Amino acid sequence: MTDTTAHQTHDPSSEGDGGTRRDFIYVATAAFGAVGAAGAVWPLINQMNPDKSVLALASTDVDLSPIEEGQRVTVTWRGKPVFIDHRTPERIEQARSVAVADLPDPQTDAERVKEGHEAWLVMIGICTHLGCVPNGQGSGEAKGEYGGWFCPCHGSHYDTSGRIRRGPAPRNLDVPPYEFLDDTTIRIG
Repeated sequence: MTDTTAHQTHDPSSEGDGGTRRDFIYVATAAFGAVGAAGAVWPLINQMNPDKSVLALASTDVDLSPIEEGQRVTVTWRGKPVFIDHRTPERIEQARSVAVADLPDPQTDAERVKEGHEAWLVMIGICTHLGCVPNGQGSGEAKGEYGGWFCPCHGSHYDTSGRIRRGPAPRNLDVPPYEFLDDTTIRIG
C-alpha cells in the first residue's frame, strides 16, 4: 500500500524572527484599520475646537486716543458689547463718594479700574439680571438715577462705576480682563 497523505514541507523563508507571513498580514491589516479609524474620527474631534473667528476675537486691542473725555463707546469682544467710558473728574468723584457698605454688590471704584488709569472704565455691557444691554452708551448721556446706565428690561440702575444701585440685577456690571499696552491702547482679553 502506498501512503497517499500529503506531506507538508518546511520552508524556512516563510518565517521571519519566529513569525509567519500570516502574522505579518494580521499586523498590517490592524495597522491599516487603526490609521483608517483615526482618519475617520479626527474630523469629529476637530470640529469641537473653537472657530477661527472666535479665536481671532479672543483678545481685542482698542485705541483710546479718539475717545474724548465724557464720551462712552461700545466695542465688541467675543461677541459681547464692552462699554468703555472716558470718565470726567466729576464722574470719578461721584463714583468714589459712594458708601460701599450700602451697595448690593460692595465694590470700590478703585477695584473696577486700573491704577493710574482711573479715567477709563471698561465693563461688559450686559445686565447681570437677564442679559439685556443697558442704556447709557453712545452720546455720553448718562441713564438711570445714578448717572451711569439703566437696563430697560427690568429697571436695574447702575452708577458711574457700573455698580448695581437699584433693581433686580444681582451684581455689578462685569469687568473683563484687560490691560493697558500704553497710555492710549488697551487689550481686552
